[in-house]
Amino acid sequence: MLSAPFLDQEKSSGATNYKTSTSVRHGTQDTGPIVMTTRTEDGRFATTEGTLHVSKPFRSRSTKKLRAMITFEPRKTHFDTTNEASGTNEFRGFFTLFWMSLFLFTLQTYISSVEANGYALSFAFATMFSRHAVTLALSDLLLVSITILCVPYAKAISKGWISYYWTGAIIQHLFQACVLLITVTWTFHRQWPWVQSGFLTLHSFVMIMKMYSYISVNGYLQSISKRSIDVLAELNGAAARVGGLEQALRDATSKRAQAQVASRSAETPLADDTSTPMETCTPDAEGVLMKSYTDVKTAAALRQRLAAVSSSSDENTRSERGAVNGSGRGSDEIEVACVLSYHPDELVAGLAKEFLDLDSELVSTGPERVRWPDNVTYRNFVVYQLIPTLVYELEYPRTDRIRPMYIFEKTVAFMGSFALLYTVAECFIIPLTPTPDQSFFRSLLDLALPFMIAFLLLFYIIFECICNAFAELSYFADRLFYEDWWNSTSWEEFSRKWNKPVHTFLLRHVYASTRASYGVSRTTAMFLTFFLSAMAHELVMAIVTKKIRMYLFLMQLVQIPLILVSRAPVIQRNKLMGNVVFWLGLYAGFPLLCVAYVAY
Repeated sequence: MLSAPFLDQEKSSGATNYKTSTSVRHGTQDTGPIVMTTRTEDGRFATTEGTLHVSKPFRSRSTKKLRAMITFEPRKTHFDTTNEASGTNEFRGFFTLFWMSLFLFTLQTYISSVEANGYALSFAFATMFSRHAVTLALSDLLLVSITILCVPYAKAISKGWISYYWTGAIIQHLFQACVLLITVTWTFHRQWPWVQSGFLTLHSFVMIMKMYSYISVNGYLQSISKRSIDVLAELNGAAARVGGLEQALRDATSKRAQAQVASRSAETPLADDTSTPMETCTPDAEGVLMKSYTDVKTAAALRQRLAAVSSSSDENTRSERGAVNGSGRGSDEIEVACVLSYHPDELVAGLAKEFLDLDSELVSTGPERVRWPDNVTYRNFVVYQLIPTLVYELEYPRTDRIRPMYIFEKTVAFMGSFALLYTVAECFIIPLTPTPDQSFFRSLLDLALPFMIAFLLLFYIIFECICNAFAELSYFADRLFYEDWWNSTSWEEFSRKWNKPVHTFLLRHVYASTRASYGVSRTTAMFLTFFLSAMAHELVMAIVTKKIRMYLFLMQLVQIPLILVSRAPVIQRNKLMGNVVFWLGLYAGFPLLCVAYVAY
């Protein structure tokens, strides 16, 4: 399943308890132990297992309950030379052996070609994929440039000119559908070879996913902002019904003081009636109340400011409008909600806590504490476009510098890996392109190893070289672009691990949002996620091969019953057998698709 259970957040006065299911670490559904965490100075959480980075939560529309996915950061890819864990891995020598063997194999291929043909490579494949290079570059530049329209659209949403649910969402989907339709039509009109067509189509999918995440997150935060304003108005009304704002503040302070005396009398010294401290608090990014104490003079000043704010309905209206339009929220409103969260009246306390929860969603969890809609700027969007992720957040974990030698290393690795990939494609794949009159099983046997090597090289180029280079240039610290998918024992595990950016997008914007919005079961959400992914893959194959065969679509949907079968205890206990079956399927899948789409 393209999912992971979410974490239940539990508020406490000291360290924060996070009930972490083992699925976050191992991909299973079993509930794990409770991990005690403490908040660090930069707004993160330190545990014995590392430093936690809490991604922006989403709120279920049916239960109004916050859910969050937690990941570790900063993280490095497995094959990164700066990864200390990989550098001490006992199998690191096999990584060196792989590259040395591939280099010797390529060198032998060049020498044999020179002896037989008088040249190492014919570069016929290079001539094919270099055709219309300028037109392709201009088309791709136009595609990327169009995405900048997301910024004024997000600004219109943040100012309240467009309501995202559902007018804004419909406009967004229509625009993205037009982008995809124009891209597909353009590739067919140009009659490009499969390399150019596949590249532009895949890049259009990337841009569409980035646009979707950017607009949907900002649209969601608009709804949260509106909801927080409504809750604040309800809180003011509830406070008025219990004697007014000042009386509510006194009652809340008294209730909290009584609780302090009862539970921690030895720790909290008592003062006379004229100097009883008033406890205030500020919410952290996860809605946990961070307590502090102010003396009676400060408390009186706070009451006066709050009374002045709430004395005029016209001023309240302007304040609410300002919050919707992005002028920010005053600290007074947050402070009074913190105080009222201890009110003896359940309605007042509940509304105050709900307001704090909603307000915390409008602020990033990182050290910059970015508040929506201050993030809606052209600079922020350009940085987001450079960051190798498909899920937008107000703030990302960042590095402090760019390492020129690291960029040079990834550039050299890219060029060397691409040279090897080109050699494999021109010498061992294109000459063996199947035809209908050839033996089906012989074609599978001839193409199995070349396709596997090409897949490994392409995977290394994209997720190790390109993604890491862009992450370095954009100061992006969370670089877990893949996990140890080569140890997968099922297709479910492989789908989660081999392409983390796409998996995260599907998890956040398809699987999780489907469950939160429509209340469907996990199985239904999984099927919808796989169905959407299968349709996108089949569209790429249709554009590349100029055929509609639905082979890849059916093969991906077949994974769903295979995933359910792989969960059987007898199969889960035999990890070696599961890994062997996985590699056999991967070895057979690539040549099978090639033979099916090309020859039939």
